[in-house]
Amino acid sequence: MTSGIYGRFLQVKAMTTALSASSDPDRRALLERIAGGLLADADAIFEANRTDLENAASLPAPVRARLKFSREKLDASIASIREVAALPDPIGRVLYREKLDEGLLLEKISVPIGVIGMVFEARPDALLQIASLCLKSGNCLILKGGSEAINTNRALVESIRRSCAGSFATPGWIELLETHDDVAQMLKAQGVIDLIIPRGSNRFVRYVMENTLIPVLGHADGLCSMYVDAAADTDLAVACALDAKTNYPSACNSIENLLVHRAVAGEFLPKMATAFAAAGVEIRGDEAVQAIIDCKPATDADWDTEYLDLIISIKTVDSTDEAIDFISKHTSHHTDAIITRDPVARAAFMRKVDSASVFANCSTRFADGYRYGLGAEVGISTSKIHARGPVGLEGLMTTKYLLCGSGQVAATYMGSGARAFEHINLGAGGESVNLGGEKS
Repeated sequence: MTSGIYGRFLQVKAMTTALSASSDPDRRALLERIAGGLLADADAIFEANRTDLENAASLPAPVRARLKFSREKLDASIASIREVAALPDPIGRVLYREKLDEGLLLEKISVPIGVIGMVFEARPDALLQIASLCLKSGNCLILKGGSEAINTNRALVESIRRSCAGSFATPGWIELLETHDDVAQMLKAQGVIDLIIPRGSNRFVRYVMENTLIPVLGHADGLCSMYVDAAADTDLAVACALDAKTNYPSACNSIENLLVHRAVAGEFLPKMATAFAAAGVEIRGDEAVQAIIDCKPATDADWDTEYLDLIISIKTVDSTDEAIDFISKHTSHHTDAIITRDPVARAAFMRKVDSASVFANCSTRFADGYRYGLGAEVGISTSKIHARGPVGLEGLMTTKYLLCGSGQVAATYMGSGARAFEHINLGAGGESVNLGGEKS
């Protein structure tokens, strides 16, 4: 590892104590300053983004859609930063409190992870979500965005750093990397970086996992499905499927597969085909679908393809169990949904589908940290360890135990005549007694 980049990593690491010990009012105020700074720097940010878009003229439309940083995206990002600022303080929450014995009190509290290493796609608004969540949670941040967004990312980080000048955080809590070699060095920085969160293709996430000793919170593909049950309201199903496919086709929570119960296929598919045609969606269907509507034939590969575009694969099924079985074979465990008026089918689907988010009678596009009330997200995890689904403040926290005694020694509780522990659960919440607060 080169001394230069490693030195920058160490400078970020040195900021962890200041951030983790900072007060929530100070972090809220700094986030408000950052929001105001972005507004003041809007013209420079938009100019940088125009340069990136010009350089990306030959890239696919979904990539350019993610890359574009419009006034609407800036306004939404600022609103998100302010919502994150207003969230309850995640640091120092008492998760567990127990009296082990008289004068011996144990607490488990939430604390920041430390230094987050983030590698994400060419989506500038993601940078602002990640930065606001890390600052609110008291974590330092080393991040690398897609090379297509290099100018926009520079402008955003420079704005954030200007807002942080003279604060408790100083500009050094956030570091922007720009080259593939920087990422390679990041993966070797165990002991400095505490957690890496990669956002991108499954192949890229797998590469990160296989090339670092640092814990990784992986965000896999967004291969999402929607199942229209025999008991579905077909008009409601059309509305939900249309939104789930066309609201933002390049998002990881848009659907790629649409399953339809054979009992409603004749009624539903013509309505759906009309709606999709008006939105410019290409349909690929199995033989049963092709017999009802005009569409391209679906291949076996289509069921496992994340299009991130206005393309949808449609398959007919004979039962809810068949739909669930199909999803289990072709899902990335991100978000899957059922449309039905049957509470039994709904319950079976929501219980059996093993995805981070499982919905009924709504669009999959709700799988988002902001929409969940998390303020924003650093990504959506399909892992089952540490954090799953949209990862907000809670997913950027870990825990530590605090034990305060009055001279107790372990030998008192061992061997013949050992003193018994009381182990009285005192509940959670309130300020930490061991840190000088009052028990709620």
